[in-house]
Amino acid sequence: MKKISPSLTLLALAINAFAIGSTEFISVGLMPMIVNTFNISLSQAGLTVSLYALGVTVGAPLLTILTGTWNRKTLMVSIMGLFILGNLLSAFAPTFLLLLVGRVLASLAHGIFMSISTVIAADVVRPEKRASAIALMFTGLTVATVIGVPLGTFIGQHSNWHMSFVFIVVIGLIGLIATSILVPKGLPIPGKINLSGLARIFTNKSILMSLFITAFGYGGTFAAYTYLTPILEGTFRFSASTVVIILVAYGVMVAIGNSLGGHLANKNILPALQKMFAALALSLLFLFISASLASQPLGLIATLLLGLFAFMNVPGLQLYVVQLAEKFTPKDITLVSAFNIAAFNVGITLGSFVGGQISKGSSVVFTPLGGIIIILLAMFLIRLAQKDQASKL
Repeated sequence: MKKISPSLTLLALAINAFAIGSTEFISVGLMPMIVNTFNISLSQAGLTVSLYALGVTVGAPLLTILTGTWNRKTLMVSIMGLFILGNLLSAFAPTFLLLLVGRVLASLAHGIFMSISTVIAADVVRPEKRASAIALMFTGLTVATVIGVPLGTFIGQHSNWHMSFVFIVVIGLIGLIATSILVPKGLPIPGKINLSGLARIFTNKSILMSLFITAFGYGGTFAAYTYLTPILEGTFRFSASTVVIILVAYGVMVAIGNSLGGHLANKNILPALQKMFAALALSLLFLFISASLASQPLGLIATLLLGLFAFMNVPGLQLYVVQLAEKFTPKDITLVSAFNIAAFNVGITLGSFVGGQISKGSSVVFTPLGGIIIILLAMFLIRLAQKDQASKL
């Protein structure tokens, strides 16, 4: 049997990540429409983001444990089948509750896919290229913000939000075909995961701290990003069609930031992450100032800067925890990866919840300030991790 090259395997992972990334953030663009359809509040509509993230949080480690003995290709095909099912339910949901159920089903597929694909991406390249390989796999997510989310939003605006989820289903089918063709059958199978690994992971100070760094550092963005469309339309008074264009530009900046982040994190991860978090906090502060002034030009610049720094930290955060697992708990690398994917989504849940409470209590204009506070917690933890590393040298 002809061997499938690592590049093609990474391409398949990126295509699936594109499908998953498109559905993860699609409700950000559709939120005003969902509010109008179900006659709910903006904070309630935010549940389409926060509950999705919660589903990933639970699904990543739990399903990784349950499927440890599955053939990796069979598992990938099953994951995309579950993903398609969840989005079909969302597409034709007659009630808000069923929409949330569909979102949770899709999120379960998301969690296990990301935990497994990250390990595969890191394993198929040379050690010095691992962050770049993870960044390439995550490029599917960033391209989703460039194309998937704006296109889904455009479809929703010109038909209805139900058709946006039909669009996601079609992307999922393409991902399923890519998996069938480009993912090899003979990938290493972790085998039954020893639950004693849970004790090893959660009693290791360095790994535990890295999970909190991931949650806070990644999640701070979502206090504002979850409500980006209402900010652009309501505060900056951009038209709905202009918002689609802005979301495309935002996605381009995300792609640039993700690629830069992968390059910067190949060496000296913690100092690189600290700088990325500082830049992200400043971009959120600029967004708050721009929103307070209700200046469209400043709002556009602030949105693009947020896109540049929002997900720049992802490759470094994922590589850092994998490196710690290799050093401290080498038997539990897949499980540690799954918990880090869960940590990303704890961050999304936290950030979107904080943003929802701020928007409910005052205004979406103040949501970036909540994000800044969360990110400062991550920066504090990185300082502690650096001191801990220095003490062991």
